[in-house]
Amino acid sequence: MLQNEQPEEGPIEEKARLLSLISILQPLSWDEIRDLARRIPDVRLGKGQTLYTPKYRSGMLFLLLEGQVRLYEVAQGREFTLLVVRTGELFGEMRLVNQQVQGAYAQALEPSRISLMSRDIFDRTVLRRPEVGLRMVDLLSERVAQYGGRLADIGIKEVHARLASLILRLVESEGTRVGGEIRISTRYTHYQLGTMIGANREAVTNAMTQLRVSGALTTRHRYIHVTDVNALKKAAGAMSDIESEY
Repeated sequence: MLQNEQPEEGPIEEKARLLSLISILQPLSWDEIRDLARRIPDVRLGKGQTLYTPKYRSGMLFLLLEGQVRLYEVAQGREFTLLVVRTGELFGEMRLVNQQVQGAYAQALEPSRISLMSRDIFDRTVLRRPEVGLRMVDLLSERVAQYGGRLADIGIKEVHARLASLILRLVESEGTRVGGEIRISTRYTHYQLGTMIGANREAVTNAMTQLRVSGALTTRHRYIHVTDVNALKKAAGAMSDIESEY
C-alpha cells in the first residue's frame, strides 16, 4: 500500500468539501466533516498504480475524493472487474464487517485521491451519528445485489447480452445526455469491458459490433454513445430501471 499523507491546514476546507460528497457522511455536520478531514490521511495514486493487493488485510474504509478506482480479482490468469468506484463513492466496506474480498486488487484508472478511514474512527462516527451506519447498511445491500446480478448475467447470458446489461448499468451510473444520445463518460477499452462481464477482448469486439448493427449504440473517440435505450434493453434480454428521462 502506498505511503499516506496528512493535509496541511490550508487545504482542509477543500478536503472537507470533498468528504461531504461521500454519501454515508452526509448526515455529519460541517464541523464534524472538518474534524474528520484533519484526522484521516490521504493517499494519491497515479494512473495504473495499485492501492492494495490480495495480501492486504487491514480493516480500512477507502473514501474516493477524486478519480476512479477499479476493484478486480485474478482467476486462472484472467482479470475480473468487481466494481469501478467513482469520485464521491467508497470501497472497502466488506472489510469493515469482516467479509474479506479474497484475491482483490484496487487499481487507479486515472489519477486519484483517497482518504483512509480506520475501523476505529468509523465505529466512533457511527456511535455519534447512527444515520451513518444506516447508510452503510443500505450501501452493503446495494453492492451485494450488484454482485449477484452480474454473476447471474455471466452464468446465463450470451456475451452481447451481458455487454448490453453492463452498458445499461453504466448509463445509470455515468450516462450524460448529449443531443439525442447518452454518452458514457468514461473511455473504456474492450479489454476493460471484458473484465466486467467475464469475456475476452475479441468477444467484446464482436458483441459491440452486434449492438452497433442493432442501432443500440455507436462509438466515437472511444466513448460509447447509446442511441436507442429500448434496443439496448432488448439486447440485454430484460427491462432495466433506467430513469424515464432516458
